[in-house]
Amino acid sequence: MLFTCPADVARGGAKPTARGKKGRHLCVDVHCHVHYVPADEMVKGIHRPEQEPAARFSSELTRATNRKQMQNVHACLTSVEQRLRDMDKMGVDVQAISVSPFQFMYSLPPEHGRKTARATNENLAAIVQKHPDRFVALANVPLQAPDAAVEELEVSRGRDAFWAKVQELDVMVFMHPNGFTGGDRLADHYFINAIGNPLDSTVAVGYMVFDGVLERFPKLKIVVAHGGGYVAHYPARMDHVWTAREDARTVLKKKPRQSLAKLYFDTIVFDREQLRHLVNLWGAGHIVAGTDYPYDMGWYDPRGFVEGSTFLKDGDKAKILGMNAAKLLKLKRPRG
Repeated sequence: MLFTCPADVARGGAKPTARGKKGRHLCVDVHCHVHYVPADEMVKGIHRPEQEPAARFSSELTRATNRKQMQNVHACLTSVEQRLRDMDKMGVDVQAISVSPFQFMYSLPPEHGRKTARATNENLAAIVQKHPDRFVALANVPLQAPDAAVEELEVSRGRDAFWAKVQELDVMVFMHPNGFTGGDRLADHYFINAIGNPLDSTVAVGYMVFDGVLERFPKLKIVVAHGGGYVAHYPARMDHVWTAREDARTVLKKKPRQSLAKLYFDTIVFDREQLRHLVNLWGAGHIVAGTDYPYDMGWYDPRGFVEGSTFLKDGDKAKILGMNAAKLLKLKRPRG
């Protein structure tokens, strides 16, 4: 196994590439998670994880499998030393670390959401401070309370007020789902993740497009997880409904594709033909590397996956592996 923590999952058929070799492209992983145990302790008796969509709409076998997985990846989620070892094995120079989906805690009352977001963000900041050459932090914001979300954005450097602040601060947003609300039909076969996660992203992006958010705030820098869900691969239907029906044009002034073209998508699509499709639709300048470390739905050979894509020019490989993310995250110099 490549790691001591993650489950043995497919890695694109290539051996991991060690970091730091001369001539290698910079590799920045924008999709990787950290779990902060003290935040769980803060909300004991208040937060009910079993009520989150990813758990609520799951079979008992899925819940049992997830419990085993959490035991297996605990060190990866909590130990910086383990994480650094795994990054070196994967050939990842920099991780843009974000909170574990199990700690989004959007179901909490606003005041508790504010406190847990602050705690998890301070933990991320401490990791970056200790290893500034290997990590940048993506702050978690309590979206159940738009005012608190705006405040957390300002400290960490709902609605239009939130997006206006995001644009003003010129920060990258990483959109990550947590199952699918109303996913009772997705309980079996881990559909709540395999289908539900990309479906949730599709719905969220659809609203951002048709509600005109991306038109009103054209400078937003948003990365959508899991290759953008389904919406990134099927823009023509959105364009058609906007053209054909009045009820699809209540807000949006231009074709949906023009809004979608402003988004960025990670490489967690598991298949090079899917990656080729993303590049053909949106350009290599809008694709960034991700691993979903350390969960079993991850893809842990970002270098092999991208560098083995023979349809990409070398310059495009460099963009996807690290240069696009470095620009979005404002990395001051190549790291690693």
